[in-house]
Amino acid sequence: MMNLFKIAIRNLIRYKRRTLLTASLITIGVVSVLVFVSITGSFKAMIIGQVTDSMLGHVQIHRKGYVAAIDNLPMNMNMKSGAYAKIAEVLKATPDVQAFSPRIKFGGMFSNFAETTNIRLNGIYPEREFQTVPLLTSRIAEGKKALNRGEILIPILLAKGLKVKLGDTVVIVATNADGSVNGKQFIISGILESATGPGGRDGYIHIEDAAEVLRMPEVEVSEVAVRLKEFSRLSTAVQQLESQLAEEVSKEGRSMFEVHSWEQLSPFFNIARMIDVMTFFIKIMLIAIVLISIMNVMIMAVYERIREIGTIAAIGTLPGKIRSMFIIEGFCLGIIGAIIGGLIGSAVILIVNLVGIRFDFGQQQGLLLKATLNPADLLTVSIIVIVVAVAASLQPAFKASKMEPIEALRHV
Repeated sequence: MMNLFKIAIRNLIRYKRRTLLTASLITIGVVSVLVFVSITGSFKAMIIGQVTDSMLGHVQIHRKGYVAAIDNLPMNMNMKSGAYAKIAEVLKATPDVQAFSPRIKFGGMFSNFAETTNIRLNGIYPEREFQTVPLLTSRIAEGKKALNRGEILIPILLAKGLKVKLGDTVVIVATNADGSVNGKQFIISGILESATGPGGRDGYIHIEDAAEVLRMPEVEVSEVAVRLKEFSRLSTAVQQLESQLAEEVSKEGRSMFEVHSWEQLSPFFNIARMIDVMTFFIKIMLIAIVLISIMNVMIMAVYERIREIGTIAAIGTLPGKIRSMFIIEGFCLGIIGAIIGGLIGSAVILIVNLVGIRFDFGQQQGLLLKATLNPADLLTVSIIVIVVAVAASLQPAFKASKMEPIEALRHV
């Protein structure tokens, strides 16, 4: 076998220009794929982090049917204290859960005593919310990164539209579950950058203030946001929570709760899927480049070495060894392209990180993208290149091994 490798390498060196051109094409393909996969993968991970860690959480738990009507923020589908206690008990006993935060979500009217507009409000326990969505504090563009009773965090859109600032007194008016109206004064303690674009109208108040505005005898919960210890275990954690909460049923025997991952709640998941599809097609292009390059080289090698093939066949070289010789040449080209491409790709990614890529997401300005090359991606791309290189060598190799020695020796 070693002799076959030596012969294959010697033949590649004999045709330096063709070997260099083919290896260059494979290298360019590998570098392009690695850089694309690295940048898009890092971009996707970063944006998912922005979406989950600044507002959604990794997982959310609601009363059955709440999400279907979430646009209306239905007050009659909140969870009572007993139902929330059951959820809290399950979450505390789940090893994958790092933190969780109950919320009251409702729509209201926001007034500066001169003008009034609508607002979506989240009643939260601040410490628990900041643990569950740790990037929420980074969205506070002005003011303290905390929230006390009687204070409100408002989106920057409302602050500019109604010309209010830190320390101003505003009024929140909301309709209760029974249809009555109630209001309460708040002090603006912080102004939030939106994580969802210019239309973001979500503000935050203390959950006990929310219960007071809504005249709740006891705190009810619209949803429970959950943060996992390892994001990679998202699917497993969702399945585990679903199975545990499925045991909680209503008097009619129906499941009381539903569990949703961020993927089911955010429209960005569709963009993430598009990135995955684009990555798949880029890999298909790499396969096409390698396949055409290697096959072209091997076909030319067979054509140019017909008499040589006839000679080694005439002296008793078995067809299997002739076939192996050409396959090993393709294998070596794949190895060379994968190694050089991996090294150059890693260097390009390092340069990209040194230069820095900044972009805006929603109202988040100047986010710095740090491209990372996953060893699994490097290994996958390298294996694809080598396997395709060998596959591309098969047809020319079989053609060479089936040549009749006499006919081959007569070739001019």
